[in-house]
Amino acid sequence: MKTGWKWAVGIGIVMATVAVYFINPATVNFLPPCLLHATTGLHCPGCGSTRALHQLAHGNVGVALRLNPLTVLALPALGFLVVRREKYFVKPLWVWTALGVVVVFGVVRNIPVYPFTLLAP
Repeated sequence: MKTGWKWAVGIGIVMATVAVYFINPATVNFLPPCLLHATTGLHCPGCGSTRALHQLAHGNVGVALRLNPLTVLALPALGFLVVRREKYFVKPLWVWTALGVVVVFGVVRNIPVYPFTLLAP
């Protein structure tokens, strides 16, 4: 990655973090709703992610985990992969494993039986 792109990505991450910190997705109405939830009533694996990131930015780890544990727990792994700086650091097995985890999480959080109901945002 060239130096210009590194700066652009870094600035983009900082701007997104500032926006997530100052814009509370629970109180604004200009953010788009989840299309899957709006049409089917089911929670996608990403439902609650923006609210979770907002809470995490404010230090409310418990609330963030309640809104979307997959997003909160994936952040350290994503950060590790970014920091490693290897050219080909994503192995196919990792991609398939991550995809499997996302699919299983999406299915399990929609099971209407306790304790799975705790995973709904």
